[in-house]
Amino acid sequence: MAQQLPDPAASAERLHAAVGAIRQEIARVVVGQHAFIDRVLVALLTSNHALIEGVPGLAKTLTVSTLAAAVDCTFTRIQFTPDLLPADVTGTLVFNPRDGEFHVRTGPIFANVVLADEINRAPAKVQSALLEAMQERQVSIGGESRPLPAPFLVLATQNPIEQEGTYPLPEAQLDRFMLKILVGYSSREEERAILAQSLDGPVPEITPVVSLTELSRLQDAVRRVEVNDRLREYIVRLVEATREPARYQMASLTPLIEYGASPRAAVFLARGAQAYAFVQRRSYVMPDDVKALAPDVLRHRLVLTYEAEAQAITAEQIVTRLLEGVGIP
Repeated sequence: MAQQLPDPAASAERLHAAVGAIRQEIARVVVGQHAFIDRVLVALLTSNHALIEGVPGLAKTLTVSTLAAAVDCTFTRIQFTPDLLPADVTGTLVFNPRDGEFHVRTGPIFANVVLADEINRAPAKVQSALLEAMQERQVSIGGESRPLPAPFLVLATQNPIEQEGTYPLPEAQLDRFMLKILVGYSSREEERAILAQSLDGPVPEITPVVSLTELSRLQDAVRRVEVNDRLREYIVRLVEATREPARYQMASLTPLIEYGASPRAAVFLARGAQAYAFVQRRSYVMPDDVKALAPDVLRHRLVLTYEAEAQAITAEQIVTRLLEGVGIP
């Protein structure tokens, strides 16, 4: 009897259903914030890092911890403070008087999902240790490199209001974040639902709906999402326009941008568009997917000039003008 081959359509439907199950499980705890949740899912499905910015009380920490619980990942939260040391993040060697030897005590960075809370409060030494973990997916303890678990992603938060006692993140570290997600206030209806959830009963417990093995399959499926040649050219043009806007009839932006996005931005934009399309239950990328994620990928990679700051022009406004000026080939 001939062996029946698996149905690709049915397999894709199961994978899309798994993403839907994650979103549904998160929605049991987090009210609204659909755009934020979709972008955190993009980071998870590509195993990349994201910087999350928003005022306190917008469920940033709750969303990240709920996501980790829904996919059965190990999760740690590191509260960044000015007195934090690199060893507090990565771990260190501890002397055992019983056997007279040093033993490795791993730090909280050894988890699948790491929440770096208020990341901009830590000094440069901590940021350099975190940068190695983010880029190399390993840490150095006692002269030895130790690999981090897979998947590994850092979801870092920062408060845009309070700047006292904070350190600006170096550009090299910002470039390692695939996305910078801006979290806004909930709508009136969502805020009423949040209030009802708080007053009328306990927060429901999250149960894992996707295992690490299934998550690996989802990540493999995201890599197979089609990005055609026209969209690849569009992504390259968008990133190139951040460096040479005059080539795209936007010479007025030239004095506003000191440094544009690196080639890593093009890679992240393409990979992010793949994951965003997959979250929307599609096996191919559309121009709208690229446009939806372009602000999140580019906003923290543009270094603006003093002239832009003097005119109160933001990176957000420049990205909007780039999207308007760069056509789809």
